[in-house]
Amino acid sequence: MTAAGALDPGNLALSRKEDFQAFVDAPRRSRPERLSRTTLGGLDERARVAYDRARRQWHANLGPIRTPQLSCLHEDLWDIVDSNQQDGDKAKGAVAVDAFPGLGKTTAVLAFAREFHRREIAEHSAFTAQGHERWPVCRVGLTGNTGMKDLNRAMLEFFGHPGRQTSTAAQLGLQALDCMLLCEVRLLILDDLHFLKWRKTSGIEVSNHLKWIANEFPVTLLKVGVGLSDKGLFSEGETAGDTVLAQTGRRTTRLDMPPFTIDTERGRRHWRQLLLALEQRIVLADAFPGMLADDLSDYLFARSTGHIGSLMTLVNRGCQRAVRTGAERLTRDLLDQVRNDEAAEHARTELEYALHAGKATSRARGARTVS
Repeated sequence: MTAAGALDPGNLALSRKEDFQAFVDAPRRSRPERLSRTTLGGLDERARVAYDRARRQWHANLGPIRTPQLSCLHEDLWDIVDSNQQDGDKAKGAVAVDAFPGLGKTTAVLAFAREFHRREIAEHSAFTAQGHERWPVCRVGLTGNTGMKDLNRAMLEFFGHPGRQTSTAAQLGLQALDCMLLCEVRLLILDDLHFLKWRKTSGIEVSNHLKWIANEFPVTLLKVGVGLSDKGLFSEGETAGDTVLAQTGRRTTRLDMPPFTIDTERGRRHWRQLLLALEQRIVLADAFPGMLADDLSDYLFARSTGHIGSLMTLVNRGCQRAVRTGAERLTRDLLDQVRNDEAAEHARTELEYALHAGKATSRARGARTVS
């Protein structure tokens, strides 16, 4: 708990409604003041410790950044969710956000969920006409062994339902339906859907169960995962199992979160805008305009391969090292000492060679050239 009694933002489990509420209600973080080297050196030990702690927390939470990918995804989600106001006798269209790891899909979905939750509460109040708490959003994280009973229990876990440990699968499903109806849930998020083994018995059971939810629950199903198409979520097959799964494809709109690319001028501009936005958020004494967007553009693209998750990890870790070592700026020498995720590191060499040899560039026209 914080001093004010609120839940600590760094200690939340979004699969529980109280924690999700804390996430929704959390105020925008205040960026620490950027101090000069002289002012920084004049701080006493206690003030310096507090300032550096504030910077550590700030740099660890630089996002989300409203990139073109995030904006496009949100617009599509608003279209679908707002159009899903059919009467209860009609099934609502579902959504699947299907993209590679490290592209920010869960971050983008949670940002949308927060906006949607706030809008629904603002328009309809925090309580239903029957006096129940209103929960516009229910978020569930799946595991590798999720079956129908596990999914039902996870939904009830969100609400803290007392029957979640003792009921049968069928009872759990009906109890989940009661919770959704009483709390007027409108958006049900199923994260990490790729953990399901879709072509195994449990996957077919859950697929059928998701259709039941789509038919009976007055919610928009928002599924988030990696490689959902390859796993058969939208497939049109001839086997009995594939036929069942194909019905899901007919009811589901697939959305993606593409990586940044530098093979077009538009792509290079988007990359530069991202780096400029990041520069504005970095709190280092010797940071300067162009530190990322000009001096490190190619380098950062090679280290992240255009994946925003890898970029944010590298910049965050670089800022932590710059504060801890007193470097107070991001340079190639400093970032060379920072380890990134394995996928980004594995793809780094070939891309670095192409950029260094002039076969590719991440710099948009008009950007300052680094000598």
